[in-house]
Order: sequence, then structure tokens, then C-alpha cells
Amino acid sequence: MAQQALPERGARLGRPMGAAAAQRTVHGVVLLLPEGEPNGTRRPSRLTAAAALPLARRLVRAGREEGLTGHVVHYRRRGWNGAAADAASDAAWAVEEVVRRYGDVPVCLAGHGMGGRAALRAAGHPAVTSVVALAPWLPAPDEVLEPEPVKQLVGRQVLIAHGTNDERSDPELSYRLAERAKKANRDVCRFEVHTDGHGLHQHRSEVQALAVDFLLGSLFHSGFSRPVADALAAPPPLGLRMPLAAGFGANLRR
Repeated sequence: MAQQALPERGARLGRPMGAAAAQRTVHGVVLLLPEGEPNGTRRPSRLTAAAALPLARRLVRAGREEGLTGHVVHYRRRGWNGAAADAASDAAWAVEEVVRRYGDVPVCLAGHGMGGRAALRAAGHPAVTSVVALAPWLPAPDEVLEPEPVKQLVGRQVLIAHGTNDERSDPELSYRLAERAKKANRDVCRFEVHTDGHGLHQHRSEVQALAVDFLLGSLFHSGFSRPVADALAAPPPLGLRMPLAAGFGANLRR
């Protein structure tokens, strides 16, 4: 008798951090979308979700007074897997789950690498107000039949940050996507983290401060710091190749 296959586990949200964990009213949610691989149907490693926790904690801590809740999204599979776009599907499910749990609250999708691509792709849900894509992994034009879509970004505020020395996710591809997105939506900015690699470890403090500033401004209308406001207002290429200054976040004026 043939052995029956076990049912596939679905995507899930990690434990709540912030307002929901403290049983306080939730006024906004950030979903952290971890790194992944181009292909792979096995369950993701626990390490990929754990790698998203430092940023999640920094964001939730900064938004504590605003009623921010955060969740790390646990994917069904570790790969993007071509047209299946599994990570983007899981991100879309996660937004629906947030609406089911917390009601009509604004959502920010924040992802790194493959998670950055998933955040950009899943931004079309009505609950999503902003996207933070860090070192997003994007396919080269000769690897896909159609260019990465950008229409779903209309009406959202979008931040992309990319290390100039990234050898895993070509920073020029994120610039080209930002350039196309900017034509459809003026609320797009992109920062270049000079000399940093894919993990953005060298300037982690500045990158996290940038993400905090953007999240608070986009979810809770608290205003942006001058560098972010200037990047959003500037036309290409200036607003899409904005250098992230060393020490950003140390003395922000909001």
C-alpha cells in the first residue's frame, strides 16, 4: 500500500511583537518578509526567519507609542520558484490574515532579498500603505518573459535601499525597477548604501534607522526626516540614487 503524502503546511505569522503582544490596541502592522532562494520547495530554514528579528524588534520598539505590531512571515517554501512566486503569495496571505486579526489597520511590508521582491509584488492589497525593500533580489531582464510589475505600487509609499557592493542581488536592477515605478508613482525613493554588501551589515544601524523613519512616516503620518523627504521629492536619478549618509539616524530632525 502506497504511503499517503503528508499535507503541505501553509504560511504562518510568527509571534506578535509590540501592541498585540502587550494586549494593546493595534493601530498599524509591519510584516517582515525574510530572505529566500530563487528555487526550492523545502521548508525554509529557521535561520532565515531569525535573521529578520533584529529589524522587526527595532521597528516595533520605535513604533511602540503609536500602537505598532510586527510579525515575521514564515513561508511555505524557501524558494521564489519562477511564475509560482511563492513568497509573494505568502505575503499576500499574510496581509489578509492581518486584516482578519486586527481589522482595518495600515500595513507596511518590509523585506530583505527575496523578501524585498515579495514585498514589492504583494503591495497591491488595499491594506498595504507602504513598502520597505532592502537589497531586493530581482531577476535580470533576460531571465524572465515580462518585466517585474510596478502597477501594484501606485498609491503606496515605497523605499528601496541597496548596497553598492551587493554581489548577490544586482543593485542596478533595483534602480531600474525604481525608475519604472517612479513614472507611475511619485512616492518612490531609493537609497544607495555605499561599499555595503547584500546583508547590509556594514551600515546596519543606518539602514535600520532609515527603515524606522520611513515606516513611522508612512504608517502614522508623523512626517519624514529631511533626507527621506528630499529623496521622495527629487526626480530621477537623484531621488533614486540618494546616498545613505554615515551616521544616519543619530540626530534626525523629524
